[in-house]
Amino acid sequence: MTAVSLGVPALPPRPIAERRPSRRIDVGPVAVGGGAPVSVQSMTTTRTSDIGATLQQIAELTASGCQIVRVACPTQDDADALSTIARKSQIPVIADIHFQPKYVFAAIEAGCAAVRVNPGNIKQFDDKVKEIARAAKEHGTPIRIGVNAGSLDRRLLQKYGRATPEALVESALWEASLFEEHGFRDIKISVKHNDPVVMIEAYRQLAARCDYPLHLGVTEAGPAFQGTVKSAVAFGALLSEGIGDTIRVSLSAPPAEEVKVGIQILESLNLRQRRLEIVSCPSCGRAQVDVYKLADEVTAGLDGMEVPLRVAVMGCVVNGPGEAREADLGVASGNGKGQIFVKGEVIKTVPESKIVETLIEEAMKIAAQMEQDGVGAGEPAVTVS
Repeated sequence: MTAVSLGVPALPPRPIAERRPSRRIDVGPVAVGGGAPVSVQSMTTTRTSDIGATLQQIAELTASGCQIVRVACPTQDDADALSTIARKSQIPVIADIHFQPKYVFAAIEAGCAAVRVNPGNIKQFDDKVKEIARAAKEHGTPIRIGVNAGSLDRRLLQKYGRATPEALVESALWEASLFEEHGFRDIKISVKHNDPVVMIEAYRQLAARCDYPLHLGVTEAGPAFQGTVKSAVAFGALLSEGIGDTIRVSLSAPPAEEVKVGIQILESLNLRQRRLEIVSCPSCGRAQVDVYKLADEVTAGLDGMEVPLRVAVMGCVVNGPGEAREADLGVASGNGKGQIFVKGEVIKTVPESKIVETLIEEAMKIAAQMEQDGVGAGEPAVTVS
């Protein structure tokens, strides 16, 4: 009888859906749309005019996995800083422009990888489109048309009564059409709302009516917990339909936390290769060890691991052995001890006090072997139960 492998499948799981066909633009070296991988964005919280602090935060975001960063440009001092920031940043910089059209031209001249404009709050923006299109085309600078529920054009608010999905989409497509009249199509569009239901419907309508790449975001999503849930729900719904080319998780939290959440959402949907994944159970009356403590300690001990590793930390005999066998590395705990599994096989039994250090030790061995074998970052995962 042929033995059945219970380890991680040789091939990574398939993505959740086929991607929506879209035009491709290049935000610096990062391809967006046209089948390119979904990119994770964030935004600095520093004053852009403080060049040192802004570059330091961009470096921190880069280290956390951010691929594109947006910086605010509300003043002339901020505009003057863009050239240095764009040149020294490790990742593409998008200038975020509101109210003053002159800063759009400043950002383009400064060499920013793209410019985000909010047509709803830039005075006489439509009258400047021809000039902006010409300048952007000459410099090869894409434009993101970023429509927000909170700053929707007054004309559309009067027409629809509030920021409905239809109002958001009409605003975005109207502005895109103005650029199209001047032969400019290096455009990305976002239609953000703080209500995930409205936001999802807006993007569905937009996706059906254009082929521009789309930037997903739930604007003003809230504090870390609430914002994470709202963003995960909205992005999950849209990405499961193939809609979305870049994402930004908007949290009332440090920007690096936005990036971590965004990456995790993409990994969970198999839209990005997985790295270390911890799978753990919620615990119950069957558990014979402190699962919460084990999960936290294993997670902390393996923090920063880049190889695709699945580790299972299980707390009872019902699901424990099965989950542990299906992971790269796992433990099935009970009666003051734990069985350690590597690739589906029990390699040793250790006292409960030695579970964490043994898992970390074995994880390092597996990671070293993966790196030696040339296994890339991000396919399997760690399970804690």
